[in-house]
Amino acid sequence: MQIVDTHTHLYSKSFTGDIDAVIGRAVEEGVDRFYLPAIDSESHQAMLDLETRFPGKCIAMMGLHPTSVKENYKEELAIIADWLGKRKFVAVGEIGLDFYWDRAFDNQQAEAFHQQIEWALHYRLPIVIHSRESMDECIGIVREHQKGALGGIFHCFTGTEAQARQIIDAGFYLGIGGVLTYKTSTLPVVLKDIPLEHIVLETDAPYLPPVPFRGKRNESSYLKYVLEKLAEVKGVSKEEVAKITTANAQKIFG
Repeated sequence: MQIVDTHTHLYSKSFTGDIDAVIGRAVEEGVDRFYLPAIDSESHQAMLDLETRFPGKCIAMMGLHPTSVKENYKEELAIIADWLGKRKFVAVGEIGLDFYWDRAFDNQQAEAFHQQIEWALHYRLPIVIHSRESMDECIGIVREHQKGALGGIFHCFTGTEAQARQIIDAGFYLGIGGVLTYKTSTLPVVLKDIPLEHIVLETDAPYLPPVPFRGKRNESSYLKYVLEKLAEVKGVSKEEVAKITTANAQKIFG
């Protein structure tokens, strides 16, 4: 049984001392591929080094995370434009809006989001969207650009069923991670009637660990707990969830 972690920051400094063991444990649990979303230029080299070290397993995206949109965002965007022009990436991400931490750069975040969507359309790449406290706004921006060619993932989806259906109608998939396992999560109810054909699995490691690892470092081997919970919610076998979500990831990333 193979599964895919569609969103994991394995290049994070929290994995520096044991990345081989972390990837080894994940492979033992059936994780076949690890998709690495970019944050900003400070971590590009670590991300690309991991891709070189684990070819065919660790696969890089390129983009500017909304919380990294600061005074120097235009310089950061120029770096991303340069990378996108000189080599192939599997997606533009993670990009979007974050209204949780800091509202000082809302307009710049939106500008960066629009620009990176345009690059994705130009290079015919999917996008991976960060939408913390900004789900409706991100859906609205996607709709502005959607002319049938734009697709990808709303990463770490924690919205309502109505928002889920709007995302699906816009041609996107729902990225489901450890939050699904939390006692207070509304996702089990929200996802009950959402077909698996619109869902992919993710960890967002080292963040958002599933039960029973809350409060600890998340890692890609813990994807199995998300898989198990989703199978329970949908009333199907783990094998069925693995098969469909892995096929979905293949459709998105190729």
